Amino acid sequence: MKTSSAPSASPLWIGYGFAALGAVLFAAKGILIKLAFAEGVDTVTLLALRMGLSVPIYVAVGFIAYTRKRQIAVPMPAYIKALLIGMIGYWFSSYADFKGLETLTPQFERLILFTYPLFVLLLGAVLFRVPLRWKPITAFGIAYLGLAVVFLADFETSGGDIVVGTLWVLAAAVSFALYQLLAGGSIAILGAPLFTSVAMTGAAAVVLLMFLATHPLSALLVSGRAFALAVTLAIGATVLPSFLMSAALSRISAAANSTIGTLSPVVTLFLAVLILGEPLRSVDLLGTALVVGGVGLFTVVDRRRR
Repeated sequence: MKTSSAPSASPLWIGYGFAALGAVLFAAKGILIKLAFAEGVDTVTLLALRMGLSVPIYVAVGFIAYTRKRQIAVPMPAYIKALLIGMIGYWFSSYADFKGLETLTPQFERLILFTYPLFVLLLGAVLFRVPLRWKPITAFGIAYLGLAVVFLADFETSGGDIVVGTLWVLAAAVSFALYQLLAGGSIAILGAPLFTSVAMTGAAAVVLLMFLATHPLSALLVSGRAFALAVTLAIGATVLPSFLMSAALSRISAAANSTIGTLSPVVTLFLAVLILGEPLRSVDLLGTALVVGGVGLFTVVDRRRR
């Protein structure tokens, strides 16, 4: 006799698969950026290519979502707010992240970004008066101990460049945390596909204006290999994983999705070794274990609290 839980098993495993594949694709972002930098493409040009190639897909998805929501009256300020959130949050987060990768290894950059939930916690307490609890803070203490281990090891070899890169990526993590906090209300009004389309359009507008203000249009004529990397970055490490994460969240809990997301920095570490030829150091393994453990502990604590 079949149990009542059997029909839900398949969608659950599909959700786990979507979450894992999305985490792996996101993990490849830093690797692709480093490869593009090696081709002589600078940060602003690479950002312009990434956004220019990915936004049309988001806009198409957003248009479909808009046609489905036409019968629901959405006030114009909601669209303006989503545009501003994309400009302030996603644009600056991406720019700061790319700047950080100019001097940091992809594995260290991914570890720093991976701790953005701490800033969600802190900014939530400051902006929305969400009470702080000691258990999540302890979990992030473990994670930042892991960051400190890798930072000190890299500082010995690269000095001040590591400090600058670390500050850029920390700024990206703070900006992305702010984006996450501000996006919630807009997503509730617009829905995730339409909000993402509007916010990404806002971010793309700032990126393209920055590019036009600082570069000639001819700068977009990069080498064939660099353009292929930009396409892969836009589609394979931006659009596709974002939709995979949305598909995963429609099948599994946010806590499960976050837990599976701990794959991301581990995958980045090994991709950096395999593709970029980075050394596999014991300090990187220790730092990754501490960061993944700390964020994983935070996920467990937060799930129990809810």
